[in-house]
Amino acid sequence: MSFGIYAVGYLILIAGVAYLAHLMHIPQHYIVAGAIILLGIGVVTGVQSTRQKDPS
Repeated sequence: MSFGIYAVGYLILIAGVAYLAHLMHIPQHYIVAGAIILLGIGVVTGVQSTRQKDPS
């Protein structure tokens, strides 16, 4: 459940950054590329933050 909350927060962040970039008249292909990069970073950090340690 905490990964879902993490993912929703990152999606809100990406949407805000993309909207700001749109307002700054940055070309659309740069906005899409930045959003994909941020999405990848969000998934990686979300998994690292919310994963359970394996019992060994």
